[in-house]
Amino acid sequence: MKKIMTILILVLAICGLLGGINYRMNAQTNTSGSKTLNIYNWGDYIDPALITKFEHETGYHVVYETFDSNEAMLTKIKQGGTSYDLTVPSDYTVQRMRRANLVEKIDKSKLPALKNIDSRFMNLAFDPHNDYSVPYFWGTLGIVYNDKYVNAQQVQHWQQLWNPALKKQIMLTDSARDMLGVALITQGKSVNTTNSHDLQQANDQLIKLMPNTKAIVADEIKMYMEQNEASIAVTYSGEAAEMMANNSHLHYVVPSEGSNIWFDNWVIPKTAKHKKAAYAFLNFMLQPKNAAQNAEYIGYSTPNKAAMKYLSKKVANDTQFYPSAKTTKHLQVYQDLPLKVIGKYNDLFLQFKMTK
Repeated sequence: MKKIMTILILVLAICGLLGGINYRMNAQTNTSGSKTLNIYNWGDYIDPALITKFEHETGYHVVYETFDSNEAMLTKIKQGGTSYDLTVPSDYTVQRMRRANLVEKIDKSKLPALKNIDSRFMNLAFDPHNDYSVPYFWGTLGIVYNDKYVNAQQVQHWQQLWNPALKKQIMLTDSARDMLGVALITQGKSVNTTNSHDLQQANDQLIKLMPNTKAIVADEIKMYMEQNEASIAVTYSGEAAEMMANNSHLHYVVPSEGSNIWFDNWVIPKTAKHKKAAYAFLNFMLQPKNAAQNAEYIGYSTPNKAAMKYLSKKVANDTQFYPSAKTTKHLQVYQDLPLKVIGKYNDLFLQFKMTK
């Protein structure tokens, strides 16, 4: 009898174990099932409340992963190990993904809410006709200054950064394209030039900025500026917004002669398995109220024209982050340059950083 009971208990235990395994397998299947949406985005680049709202409204389950650079995202997409339904490359990376046949062509008939995007931000050089991408956020490269140390009139134009009165006062972002781009703009050249002579002249100009340079850093710029340890910084609009929220003496300027304007965009990778869910999410995010809520949360500029009336007046009327059409007309989008040319940019910028 004891032996029979022992066998019975063992059978029940095995059944329980198999049941547990089956449950876990079903759970895993559900994350890749038809009611799932797999999103691969930059870190902290969407209001979590919107994901919850989308799930409640549609019944889809969102699986959300993050990356910290276009290159990291691109590598993982190329490897194809995970079937992401949506990801968010920047402008020049959209070009790369198109050329590598990594993204699906957008079926605009499934995106009626695409009409909400401002025409200024459609049909750009990195994706003519927006056949492969949907604008998500945009921003600029500009100048942050501290009014305790400098006045606004001292920093309205890039050329003013070379003023000898600003010795050791400027923080520069550690980016070859950005800083050589600034020098190119002061010389009336394109930020996408592949001309070696133009690049050398730009670097010679940049080297003349070294006496005014306090440091060349990345994320540390925020700490320096927020703590009043530097007067001026060359940085991105989103970074500027974060700094300004923590220090009322900071202000942001986009020089009217031009700068970089960047775009992050939704794309559907070729490996996507839940395209219906992807289009549902894109239409959801393109709804004006949702786009406005997301912009308020993230702090970057929305390309959604219909969303502007739902933004707070303080945000919508802030020309630091929504510059006039006259200024945006002079802004340039980075293009995906040949690797040999990118190498030239990097080599010249290294020379600049090594200047004493």
